[in-house]
Amino acid sequence: TLLDAVAHFCDVQLGKGIVRAKDTPNFIANRIGTFSVLNVMRLMQEMNLTIEEVDALTGQAVGWPKSATFRTIDLVGLDILGHVVANMTTPDVGASVSPVQLDERSDLKLPDFYKQMLERKWLGDKTKVGFYKKVKAAEGQEDERLAVDWKTLEYHPRQKPKFPLLDMAKNVEETGARLRMLLGLEGVGPQKGDKAGAFLWSALSDLWTYSANRVAEISDTVVEIDRAMRLGFNWELGPFELWDAAGVEITVARMKKENRAVAPNVEKLLASGKKSWYKDDPTTASTRAYFDLPTSAYKPVEVPPGVWSVTAAKKSKGVVKKNSGASLVDLGDGIGCIEFHSKMNSIGSDIVQLISQSLKPGGPGDNFDAFVITNDAANFSVGANLMLLLMSIQEEEWDEVDLAIRTFQGMTQAIKFSPKPVVVAPFGLTLGGGTEISLHAPALQPHAELYMGLVEVGVGLLPGAGGCKEMLLRAVDSAQAIRAGGRGESVELMEAMKKAFETIATAKVATSAHEARSLGFLRNSDSITMNRERVLADAKSRALEMVHAGYEPPLPRTDIPAPGENILAALKMGVHLMRQGDYITEYEVKLATKIAEVLCGGNVTPGTPISEQYVLDLEREGFKSLCGEKKTQERIQYTLKTGKTLRN
Repeated sequence: TLLDAVAHFCDVQLGKGIVRAKDTPNFIANRIGTFSVLNVMRLMQEMNLTIEEVDALTGQAVGWPKSATFRTIDLVGLDILGHVVANMTTPDVGASVSPVQLDERSDLKLPDFYKQMLERKWLGDKTKVGFYKKVKAAEGQEDERLAVDWKTLEYHPRQKPKFPLLDMAKNVEETGARLRMLLGLEGVGPQKGDKAGAFLWSALSDLWTYSANRVAEISDTVVEIDRAMRLGFNWELGPFELWDAAGVEITVARMKKENRAVAPNVEKLLASGKKSWYKDDPTTASTRAYFDLPTSAYKPVEVPPGVWSVTAAKKSKGVVKKNSGASLVDLGDGIGCIEFHSKMNSIGSDIVQLISQSLKPGGPGDNFDAFVITNDAANFSVGANLMLLLMSIQEEEWDEVDLAIRTFQGMTQAIKFSPKPVVVAPFGLTLGGGTEISLHAPALQPHAELYMGLVEVGVGLLPGAGGCKEMLLRAVDSAQAIRAGGRGESVELMEAMKKAFETIATAKVATSAHEARSLGFLRNSDSITMNRERVLADAKSRALEMVHAGYEPPLPRTDIPAPGENILAALKMGVHLMRQGDYITEYEVKLATKIAEVLCGGNVTPGTPISEQYVLDLEREGFKSLCGEKKTQERIQYTLKTGKTLRN
């Protein structure tokens, strides 16, 4: 049908998520989202909470975006929310009484303080003043963000809310367990005087009842409502998935005990003997089934062909080998998937070990013909685990540092020279070691939204697992492609080397897969997937293509013409000028010089043939020598503490 054709085009070519909604005011996401926002404002006033307190409670603690409620409204614009709320009361055409109540919660209105803010044109970021406003700080200081007091409409410095329960819950990784803890469902029950739990319980129980009452009116099933909230409002879980995570039975019992309204649809679910809106079903493509209200039975959650996840593969095909940081998953058709699942997917010895073991003959990956390296997280990998490195440095365990770099290098070389093809499918943040893993793969299948870069210089190091070597090879090859047999210091090589050096020394991060290609991280032969949900299936197809084409691994190169001393001198000159202009610090001169020496193959005669192993040895020595520097240690500590980079 035409509808299917449009959906397919938007999905595959534009990379959009598709939700089929009914033609009702505000469709799905704005209908549920607007109710939630208005209800949160009502509760805030009733419970006498501040803007900052509400934002602390309605953010990542419940799997909602960091911008929570009021920061999101500032971002979108207070006037826009005003218009969306106005849609909720539709004028009754031809009748003398104007607005028709849209549903049972049409009593919810924009509060008076909100209307006053609209009158004053405090519309959020676009007018630089809304629920929050930024105040320019003095030179060298961070800008201060002020928050509004909704009672007086006066601004004050943002206060950090004090909710002991919230601080405890932050340590709980899994959203379901965290939610049950916040709502007092984990055996302990709601605590006396616990404002945080009371607020969240009211907000979520109202949200669940409202959402359940909307099924059939705004969508055919619960699946579309959940999907619309995940895609449209960036919720980690939609309302019904959140309800399952908290526990449908236990929450409904508590609602009844407190004489709260309970939706007939959830009564229907429980009356049929079922206890959750969704259940696992490994026999279907999505590996999930949902409770279908008209039939009172579970039906498979349908997904278009090519939409797949590692989680679904694990449920249907199973895990071959697993450790604390990574798993080897069977994708079927002779393809294995190496999935990272450490915190932020930082690369430690467990991930290095599993990749190396899986790729070596006689290892757990022996029965596979090819491998895909990817995962389901928000980010592919933030790079090497700096905490472990810093501990080794502080204890002066130099042999351990040396061994760690050698094993990391061994792992990236195993990816490159594996007799079986390895396809890396990066997405989101792919930094440092994550980029080095990608650079060594014979093929990449990235998602269009890719933040890729060799950012080691930010923590006072250089790419030590083959990143410099691969950038050197790309520079040499691109120069050779323009003029074959050019001399060791040809203009072409000089330009290519300048670009590679700049990319590493300034820690350039590509902000898309297309930009990553222009920086030399992707090859022209690597295709890009527009839809995040299709990355895994596309990577698997690419791996199968390589197997069927009779993949031959490359041989380690021993004839790389070293750029040598002339290009090294030119790069050093560039660094010197940057320092003269005060663009970089004295220590950054040292870092940049080290990177230039490694990239040029040392201070050798231009054109001297060097091997890949020789460059790896230079990288390792450079990396180790920088680890011993006090300023590098300060940079690592600062980044671990603040998440920002220190320019010392």
